[in-house]
Amino acid sequence: MSDFPYAERFPVNRTLPDHGRPREEILAELHAMATEEDAVWETGKCSGTMYCGDHDHYRFLTESFGLFAHVNALQRDMCPSATKFEGEIIAMALDLMHADAVEDGTPAGMVTSGGTGSILHAVLAYREHAAEHRGIDRPNFVKPETGHPAFDKACHLLGVELRTVPVDPATTVVDPAAVAALVDVDTIAIMGSAGNYGYGTIDPIAELGRVALDHGTGLHVDGCLGGFILPFGEELGYDLPPFDFRVPGVTSISADTHKYGYAFKGTSTLLFRDKAYRNAQYFQLAGWSGGKYMSPGIDGSRSGGLLAATWASMVSHGRDGYLHHAREIFETADRMKAAVRSHPELRILGNPTFCFSFTSDAFDIYHVNDALRERGWRLNGQQYPNAIHLAVTRPQTQPGVVEAWTADLADAVEHARRQHAAGVEAASSAIYGGVAGGMTDEVEEFIVAIMSDLLDAQQSVPPA
Repeated sequence: MSDFPYAERFPVNRTLPDHGRPREEILAELHAMATEEDAVWETGKCSGTMYCGDHDHYRFLTESFGLFAHVNALQRDMCPSATKFEGEIIAMALDLMHADAVEDGTPAGMVTSGGTGSILHAVLAYREHAAEHRGIDRPNFVKPETGHPAFDKACHLLGVELRTVPVDPATTVVDPAAVAALVDVDTIAIMGSAGNYGYGTIDPIAELGRVALDHGTGLHVDGCLGGFILPFGEELGYDLPPFDFRVPGVTSISADTHKYGYAFKGTSTLLFRDKAYRNAQYFQLAGWSGGKYMSPGIDGSRSGGLLAATWASMVSHGRDGYLHHAREIFETADRMKAAVRSHPELRILGNPTFCFSFTSDAFDIYHVNDALRERGWRLNGQQYPNAIHLAVTRPQTQPGVVEAWTADLADAVEHARRQHAAGVEAASSAIYGGVAGGMTDEVEEFIVAIMSDLLDAQQSVPPA
């Protein structure tokens, strides 16, 4: 399969065209690409990625977005709607995270460009707040190894030392005592996941909250994945530990509206127990020749369309709509996990929820991945240990998907048995196995080369 299939079908632009193309021709090209790419996930065989999958909902969001797509959310005097949308998104998210339980602060929040944006702003807020109020100039941040790589990125960009804590391989969650052992007077915050991306398991947030309180530091809960579905799972009666502002010591939460909030990609919420944390990361420059400059976040210009579409998604679903979809997703995840547990060679890692990971002690789990891929499944490979991850979303709740999963997984396990007996190496292990063996210089160079190829496609594709 070509990495650049469109190069053989559509014009490749290496320079700005001398003359513009007809809009009808451009739209036809876009429709062709979108239709073919949507077909990949419409089957329900794609892990995560497409959390909604409802084209009627997408059309509704597209119309909402289009009305404000051209608006810059910075110009609030011209577009006060942005203040309404953003303020209400934050208020609804705070309500979902039980900000009404807060008695030791004034809850506040902000809308960011996604999960990484929320995490980056959280680390920035903790760094600046600790510098101002605790005099910390050599900050460190403590996270479980299952914490999202965005924390590593944020610490790298912001000059914060990152301290990583191993997790229990049996439970896949962190030991609060191990976190406490790495905390010192320069720790600006610790974090826990609800749930973590890899395994879908929830760290012991209440215990981490006690660690944070005992050491006078912040606790960020990464609910980017679970923030807009776990509260409804709790309401449905699932045994889920509290992870929000009801927990003493929790000082911030990230929750992605563009995942189980069913909004367009490009929005997330970052919520604070007290606005002093949020306000600490504001940037202002009063003496600039262009006028007094102030930015509430790292981003400058933002499209008002994303705020409008996110707001529209939330108010159109309401609590009952989110609860309905959560019920379907949790029930579907339970059935898909049951199919995994029906095979003694497979083992689910930890005690997951709507997102789960499984491995095998009998054969290379990537043989299962190879066979499922041949049957159209797009799952995520993991390492330490090698495993397969599936985040259940609304496309999996379609009729027939669980039945296809059950049958295809049984065939994949049989394929893995045969391949193991024959001593055949799994096809996907060439990349995953190499990474699992350690991040060598060769692997890093390979990854950089892949990213460069993707970004430089217009130069690297040969002329048609």
